[in-house]
Amino acid sequence: MNASVSKELLAIAEAALDRARRFGADAADVDVVDGRSVSATSRLGKMEDVSRAEGRDLSLRVFVGQSSAVVSTNDLSAPTLESLAERAVAMARLAPADEHAGLAEAALLATWWPDLDLFDPASPDADTLFATALETEEAGRGVKGVTNSLGASAGASHRTAVLATSAGFSGSFQGSRFSVSAGMISGSGTEMENDYAYSSARHLADVDAAEAIGLEAGSRAVKRQAPKKPATFSGTVVFEPRTARMLLGHLAGAINGRSVSRGASFLKSKMGEEVFARGVSVIDDPLRPRGAGSRPFDGEGLTSRQIALVADGRLQSWILDLASARQLKLPPTGQASRGGGTPGPSAANLYLEAGATSRAELIGTVKNGVFITDVIGMGVNIVSGDYSRGASGFLIENGEVTHPISGFTIAGHLAEMFARAVAADDLAFKYATNAPTMAIEGMTIAGT
Repeated sequence: MNASVSKELLAIAEAALDRARRFGADAADVDVVDGRSVSATSRLGKMEDVSRAEGRDLSLRVFVGQSSAVVSTNDLSAPTLESLAERAVAMARLAPADEHAGLAEAALLATWWPDLDLFDPASPDADTLFATALETEEAGRGVKGVTNSLGASAGASHRTAVLATSAGFSGSFQGSRFSVSAGMISGSGTEMENDYAYSSARHLADVDAAEAIGLEAGSRAVKRQAPKKPATFSGTVVFEPRTARMLLGHLAGAINGRSVSRGASFLKSKMGEEVFARGVSVIDDPLRPRGAGSRPFDGEGLTSRQIALVADGRLQSWILDLASARQLKLPPTGQASRGGGTPGPSAANLYLEAGATSRAELIGTVKNGVFITDVIGMGVNIVSGDYSRGASGFLIENGEVTHPISGFTIAGHLAEMFARAVAADDLAFKYATNAPTMAIEGMTIAGT
């Protein structure tokens, strides 16, 4: 992928806009994505799967007045664009009007954006990726106590994304992603336990070493051996970073502009109030170099910028796209993302800032609690704030992580959980949503 690809896709996008206007659209926008990927999987030392994909997709959104329609295609030929635009305008004329719909005014559109270093041209082939997967799996299987493998995978993908609007915006950016993962099993029969490890990055050099990923997956699986079911008690729940980040996902859902505008959020009336303890901040930073969710402009062509959603414990901003901003009568925040042609509010690189205490020190303050390494189930209600999920992990007794446990539930209310959350200092930027280890007092641990 190179600049010529971006230029070609921009020309296709402009052609689609021209056709939409010619058929009677009052306004339109179009996004085009060119992508390719390859991955390979090793299972028990043999190549289990090789996957390759490449293609182009175009989504055209048209407005007739305040009525709109979206159509998509993977055929970017001129005849198809012609019929696509005609059909989209016809559909829009039949659609109900939406007073909050519409493109961004020219004054809101991004006119310049930084290079965020999101693209690495390295293109490992299937054989190279299989070799990486094999090395990862062998490292995991070599851990004492590992009895089987769920497999290991390595992959690489590259994409160019283009957005153009009839209001005058035209932009593109390229991105890449490389990943390595492994899942290992310990024990046998009804005593089997499994766990995984994973690393993903925009640049190949930033992906964790294959051996390290395999060793982590194997070690985690072995540590889960012979779990017991804890007694039911009220205590402190400590979430390791990969489960703590899920709590931020629940926060993002509760402050999503669409949820708030519908009144479907337990935080809908909490703007400006303390929702976390003093000193806690939650940031969305779409301009983080090499960030997993970074984007130089948002899905509606607005300027991307860092936003403190929570500052010193107080809720400062909703996550908004244009439609939800208009409905709430607020300025847009440049947080629209695109999927299937229709923009929606979404954070880019969401994280809770690190605290001042180490994980060991944080756990050391817990007399009775649990250390959570995995959660299951869908027991989270963003409307009411009720939280109840199945979990597994380890007991914490007198400040020490002790026996593995599983088959229990952790429960509470998100408003109380956020207010009591204490963060450790081990924040690491691995995903689009990141959090340090977090401890929450007063939760219900429901076991035997």
